[in-house]
Amino acid sequence: MKVVVIDGQGGRIGKTIIEQIRKKLPLVEIIGVGANSIAASAMLKAGATACASGENAAIYNCSDADVICGALGIAFANSMYGEISPKMARAVSESGAMKLLIPMKNGGIRVLGVEEKAVLLYVEEMVGEIVRLAEQK
Repeated sequence: MKVVVIDGQGGRIGKTIIEQIRKKLPLVEIIGVGANSIAASAMLKAGATACASGENAAIYNCSDADVICGALGIAFANSMYGEISPKMARAVSESGAMKLLIPMKNGGIRVLGVEEKAVLLYVEEMVGEIVRLAEQK
């Protein structure tokens, strides 16, 4: 199973996601895709199998991912202060992968009907879903 984790800015959410996945699924392939090199570096240090940064890395890795994880903004063009390009957002949204996205308060996006809770609780829920999907494979 190939899990792609996409993050930008400093890579803090991506780092947290990867650390938690590694605890539950130590052998799963995790590809960290940073919207910038700082985010990619943080995810590599967290235990990603491999990391890359930039638009092409997102397009390439989303094409055959089983699961794509990150903040909700990775599916919206120009989010994360412009780090998510239209092509990156399109790669996420058009991928056949299961998308597990964490709603964030910033970025001008609010998903109605979603309960507000700490990011770590969303990460725990996300990792539980990845474990469930891995067990089905």
